[in-house]
Amino acid sequence: MARQQHDPQLPAPDPAAAEHSQRVRARLRDAIRDAGGRLTFDRYMALALYEPGLGYYSAGQARFGAGGDYTTAPLMTPLFSRTLARQTAEVLERLGGGDVLEFGAGTGRMAADVLLELDDRDRLPERYLILEVSGSLQEEQRRTLDELPARLRHRVTWLERLPEVPLRGVVLANEVLDALPVKRLQADEEGLQELVVVERGDGFGWEAAPAGRELTRAVGTIETALGRELPAGYVSEWCPELAPWIRTLASVLDTGAALLVDYGFPRAEYYHPQRAMGTLLCHYRHRAHDDPFAYPGLQDITAFVDFSAAADAAAGAGLDVIGFNTQAHFLMGAGLPAMIEEAVAGDPNRGAALAQQAKPLLFPDEMGERFKVLGLGRGLDEPLAGFGLFDHRHRL
Repeated sequence: MARQQHDPQLPAPDPAAAEHSQRVRARLRDAIRDAGGRLTFDRYMALALYEPGLGYYSAGQARFGAGGDYTTAPLMTPLFSRTLARQTAEVLERLGGGDVLEFGAGTGRMAADVLLELDDRDRLPERYLILEVSGSLQEEQRRTLDELPARLRHRVTWLERLPEVPLRGVVLANEVLDALPVKRLQADEEGLQELVVVERGDGFGWEAAPAGRELTRAVGTIETALGRELPAGYVSEWCPELAPWIRTLASVLDTGAALLVDYGFPRAEYYHPQRAMGTLLCHYRHRAHDDPFAYPGLQDITAFVDFSAAADAAAGAGLDVIGFNTQAHFLMGAGLPAMIEEAVAGDPNRGAALAQQAKPLLFPDEMGERFKVLGLGRGLDEPLAGFGLFDHRHRL
C-alpha cells in the first residue's frame, strides 16, 4: 500500500479508513490520467465528495458531531432550527399554507426541530420534502425523523429528484452551497491561470495551466463588477455550479421564499486584496485546514460562498432578492430573543442555559458574522421578519 501523505498536525485515520482513502486516491489518479495528466479542481472536488461508494458524502462514514469532522448550527442547539421555523411559519401564514423543501438535510435534526416548532405554532406544512443525494445520509435522516410523533413523521417525503410541479412554500438550504465544486484560479502577470490537480509523488499537488474560456469570462465579469483587476499572484475560487443551482431553485419555487444559510461574503469582500489565498476550507476530525489533498474521501472540502454571484443568478432566473443578512441579525429579527424570553417565562432556570446556547449562533467571532442568510422569493410583497431589523442587500 502506498504511503498516505498528510499534514502532520492531522490525526492519522484508522486502518479501515486509511484503506478507503487509498481507494479514493486510486480513483482520483485514474481520473487525472484519463484527463491527460491534469484534472480541474472542480472535477477533483466532485469525485472526492460525491463519487458513488467512495466520496465523502457517499461512503457512509460519520461526518457530523463529536464523532465526525465538524458540527453545524442545528446540531449545536435547537434554537437555530426553531428560529428558522418561525420565519418559515410567517411565509406559510402569508401563503395560506404550502410545503417545505429542504436541500441536503444532514442528520435530519434540523428537519425534526423545524417540524416541532411549526407544530407548536400551528403552521405545519402540507408536506416536508427532503432532497438528499447521499443514501447513507438519507438513512440517518430517517432514523432521526422516526423519533417524531407519527402525525409529523408522515408529512416527510424523500425525493430522488426535484419536484416536477413547482411548489408553494419555503425552500431551506443550510450549508449546501459551500459544498458545490469550485475552480481555483490564480491571477498572473502573463494572464489568468487555472490551478489544476496533478499527481505528485504518492499524492497530489497544484499546477498552473492557462485558464479556459469559461473561467476567463467569469473572472472578467468579477473584475468588471469590482472595478479593478485581481492583483498578480492572487489565488481564489469561482463556482461554476452556483448559477445553475440557483436556476434550478427558481424552477422549483412557484410562490414563496428560499432561505440560503452558509458561510461566505459579498463579492467585494470575497475578492478583497487581503484575501489573497482564497477561501478553500477542509474539515477533518474537527480540524479546519486548507489542504484538499489530505485523506481524500475522509474529509470535507468546501469553499466560501460568493453571495453577490448567488443574488445575480437569482435575479437572472426571475427570483426576487428579498433580503441579505448576517446570521446573527437574521436570527434576532426572526424571533430568537422572543423564543428565549418565552422559554424563560415558563422556566426561569433555563435562561442561562439558553443564553449560552445562543452565543455561538450570534457572536461575531463564532458563527454570527461568518455565516450569512440570503433570502430569495417570488410573489411575496412584504419583507420577512428575519430581514426586518437589518438588511444588507446594499452590500451585494
